[in-house]
Amino acid sequence: MLYAIGEIVLVVIGIIIALQINNLNERRKDRAFEKETLSQIKENLIQDRTNLINIKAWHQKALDASAKLVDNGLRTKKMDSVPHWLGEVVHFSRFQSLTNSYEALKSNGLQTVTNQALRKNLGIYYDDKVNHTNKALADIEYVFNNQWLPLIESHATQFEFKKILEVEDMQRFFIETNAWRILMLNRDNIGATIGYLQNTIDVIDVTLSLMPENLNKIE
Repeated sequence: MLYAIGEIVLVVIGIIIALQINNLNERRKDRAFEKETLSQIKENLIQDRTNLINIKAWHQKALDASAKLVDNGLRTKKMDSVPHWLGEVVHFSRFQSLTNSYEALKSNGLQTVTNQALRKNLGIYYDDKVNHTNKALADIEYVFNNQWLPLIESHATQFEFKKILEVEDMQRFFIETNAWRILMLNRDNIGATIGYLQNTIDVIDVTLSLMPENLNKIE
């Protein structure tokens, strides 16, 4: 009888040890997946940040050019510069976030990320800020395609994207078309978009600051 009980106890102990080993192996797999995925996401965030900074720089250039165009005194004195300023304003940019690694993380379960603050900020960036940023950029592109482009097709004598927009008579162009109204409205859109871009960059910075300093040491 005691022998039988001893065998049962040994079996139970064996099962418990096997479960513990299995749980330990699962945790190791989760940590390995976390390490690999966060490493890829970190690289993606750095690339996204670089792209957003470049896009923001273009929009800041457009906003500065808009300010010069609406300055009557400056515009009159530097008419030769007006086509270049206008070329800087009449543009759009697109942003494609690198999301493959984040989507892989979501499919495996966001709880794989042990740092709760990091997990939260990843969601804020990929599920919120990226969408808002793309919406803001899409609004600028809409203005280009539906308002600026018809004017370019009918009046431009020279157009190089993001560089120059020349027309035969610049003063008549602003008087006889709705270019001035588009310029003023688009100026507000560009300013707001710069705000969205900076806010998104700030979220990336916070997210990167929450990343482990050495992902290779995640266990």
